[in-house]
Amino acid sequence: MKPKAAVKMIVDILMTAALLFLMGYQFWGDAAHEWAGAGMFVLFILHHILNRGWYRALTKGRYSPVRVFQLVINLLLLLVMMGQMVSGIILSRCVFSFLPISGGMSFARLLHMAAAYWGFVLMALHLGLHWNMVSGRLGKVLGHSRSSRWRTIAGRTAGIGLAVYGFFAFISRDLPDYMFLRTQFVFMDFSEPVALFYLDYLAMMGFFIFAAHYLSRGMKHYEEKYWEFTGTVSDSPRRSGNHGRRKAELGAGRTYRNHRT
Repeated sequence: MKPKAAVKMIVDILMTAALLFLMGYQFWGDAAHEWAGAGMFVLFILHHILNRGWYRALTKGRYSPVRVFQLVINLLLLLVMMGQMVSGIILSRCVFSFLPISGGMSFARLLHMAAAYWGFVLMALHLGLHWNMVSGRLGKVLGHSRSSRWRTIAGRTAGIGLAVYGFFAFISRDLPDYMFLRTQFVFMDFSEPVALFYLDYLAMMGFFIFAAHYLSRGMKHYEEKYWEFTGTVSDSPRRSGNHGRRKAELGAGRTYRNHRT
């Protein structure tokens, strides 16, 4: 693995770990939560620096449905993360307490609450949209250079089970109410086992990763079927090697049909 790719993977792993840590505020207290949030902010900036090529590519290429979906998720995640950072600084009693900030606490609390849960969901969706890359890198680290049929079946079965459990955890823990501010206070069970809490949040993350991954796969599949049906070739990078051959086949087919008519 190239050094830059390794750094990207480490940053992404640390961001995921920080996200899960931050969701368990009741277990760690104010100071730990604030320092973890500040660390998340640094990792967030570093993530964007390492992936700055994404911004340069925004004006290039065709916008397929999958690319539009990715763009919407990424922009929403950017807005939500900025909302988390700003509201976190306003509410800070430890890390940023030296700043002369007064007022706006009620609004900042609601913004921080909604942004935290939206950020959790959007980060999981973002991971799901890049799951092929993530699993590929993890496979290299674990030494799985070739895919195994049984490993694939076991992985998908476990993924389905985790996603189903995660969906019910998402509903039972009232995350939709927090996201849409139908409830303006988060219920925290301080006596809950830490392991159970994080099992539920890992499962919820798994649900949104699973949903985004297979939704994007389905969109790509139907997009390719559409281009084949209309006699046009998609500009998807993984199909670029077949562009010339596919165009020739389609062109020959049209010539043959025109000749017959």
